[in-house]
Amino acid sequence: MSQQTTERIFETYVEEILREKAGWQPGDKTEWDKERALFPEHVVSFLQTTQPKLWEEMKALHGVGLESLLVNTLTKELDLKGSLHVLRHGFKFYGKSFRLAYFKPAHGLNFDVLELYNKNSLRLTRQVPCHPSDGCTVDMLFAVNGIPIATCELKNPGTGQSWRHAVKQYREDRDPRAPLFQFKSRALVHFAADPDEIHMTTRLQKEKTHFLPFNRGSHPGEVKCGAGNPQHPSGYRTGYFWEEILQRDSFIDVIGHFMFIEKKEEKVDDGKGGKKRVVKETMVFPRYHQLDAVRKLVATTRDEGPSHNYLIQHSAGSGKTNSISWLSHRLASLSFSSVKFRVPSRCGCACRAR
Repeated sequence: MSQQTTERIFETYVEEILREKAGWQPGDKTEWDKERALFPEHVVSFLQTTQPKLWEEMKALHGVGLESLLVNTLTKELDLKGSLHVLRHGFKFYGKSFRLAYFKPAHGLNFDVLELYNKNSLRLTRQVPCHPSDGCTVDMLFAVNGIPIATCELKNPGTGQSWRHAVKQYREDRDPRAPLFQFKSRALVHFAADPDEIHMTTRLQKEKTHFLPFNRGSHPGEVKCGAGNPQHPSGYRTGYFWEEILQRDSFIDVIGHFMFIEKKEEKVDDGKGGKKRVVKETMVFPRYHQLDAVRKLVATTRDEGPSHNYLIQHSAGSGKTNSISWLSHRLASLSFSSVKFRVPSRCGCACRAR
């Protein structure tokens, strides 16, 4: 089998899984505005569909110029506050608030919110222009309601390339100053992927760009677990990423409840022989093991109820504090109606949890 054929098979698998099993729609790169780094038509369509009364109110005031005014205002808000903030809290337009996304409520009793949640539009677009000044393209762009959330450079060892080449491409060929890649204002996370491994970063800084693995480990759940990923039913070791992590509900959940900006104060040279305090921001995207642990414990609590003991194996430096924080927040938001209370048939010791 030729290298080109091997690469096409993997790319076709990824696209088909995302469309047919993960809930993504195909995007059209001709609708992409690379200067403003968003899909204006998708933004307008979402606002019209989910907030028709507010849209008509604004249309009566601004007429045919509404769409242009609104997109310009949104662009400024994204540049100022960032896409994560705008997706979660919306943006102001002439004294009114427009929502850019709806997140799943803690319980299924709020039917109006669930209906709006189901109207979120997730689109995967291939070979999207990523620099306004040249013809460079990024392999995959993931957008929610017209707002870019993630990019991915997809490689295949069958063509002599791997995720390491994707990392090199992000570091050497991608301009962090380009609208799409500017920290927190547009795409929030960037993935370097091949059939065997996934690595990610939330900030492009040329050669200083730091990538973290987004892998399951060679033997998930076992005491001896090394780097990489185990075999997957799809035939690709990274199948879990395309089929599970990027699944529609999962991906929206990560945006709405896991991602956050961490701020730390640091001392740096002030150029005059002294030190000055600066605030360093880091966009946090959960690692696979963190997502897996939190979601499994929440699901188990819903099924078994409270007052049980569980054991999580977390290695040093793997983000225990964030895992505990995410879990505490999710458990606190569980409604009593969604938790089943029953007498367990097994002991309540830590050996029960795996």
